[in-house]
Amino acid sequence: MNIHIRHKAFAATTLISDLTIHTGENEIVALVGPSGAGKSTLLNIIAGLDKDFSGDIIFDDQRPPGLMFQEARLMPWLTVLENVTLVAPPDHPDPTGEALSLLTLTGLESQAEKYPSQLSGGMSKRLALARAMMFKPGVLLMDEPFSSLDAPAAESLRQCVLSLKATSPFSIIYVTHDLKEAVAIADRVLILDANPMTLKHQEFITLPRPRYLHDKAVSDVCEPLYRAWPGLLYGNADERKTM
Repeated sequence: MNIHIRHKAFAATTLISDLTIHTGENEIVALVGPSGAGKSTLLNIIAGLDKDFSGDIIFDDQRPPGLMFQEARLMPWLTVLENVTLVAPPDHPDPTGEALSLLTLTGLESQAEKYPSQLSGGMSKRLALARAMMFKPGVLLMDEPFSSLDAPAAESLRQCVLSLKATSPFSIIYVTHDLKEAVAIADRVLILDANPMTLKHQEFITLPRPRYLHDKAVSDVCEPLYRAWPGLLYGNADERKTM
């Protein structure tokens, strides 16, 4: 996928200017940078939810993107199964069968007839993942997908994403504020500046998988990046100049 945002503004403030990002087939790309840089806005543009910009988004194939928001955004009046079938394409030959298969892959098959209020936070995120996968996306867009979970639930969801990716290859672009998380999962980490958003550095991650947040090898990759870009990897977009 090729992304080129020539200009994106809110009121008189330019948020993104002349930003180009390319993602390879089946690649995992993490976006890391200060809060307020516009990373979530960039995901919304790629997903087609925000069309008020100048630029081009060119997908490598015709499969639609899938999107996981920071919040699960489930329909509380629908069952777990119905939340997944809700987004099935109109011409899908067997939405219930596909949804049940996705629930099995995400470990939610026994929860199919429950309602979102009966799920834990980790289960809700896995349900949001299953729903996003109902599109059979060419690229999955994830906005801080692990941020609200405790450590075991976050690790479970990370491994669930990688397992799904292994069974049905797709690219991933995801936003995180946790550099270690980015290094543990991604093939490439993009460090972004703000006001306007620009790409300052990209780090190719060649560590063998599986990788975990507390692996020494992950820390060894992160430490020089923290030293080189402290103002972008800590704080928010307004604070970064003072750090």
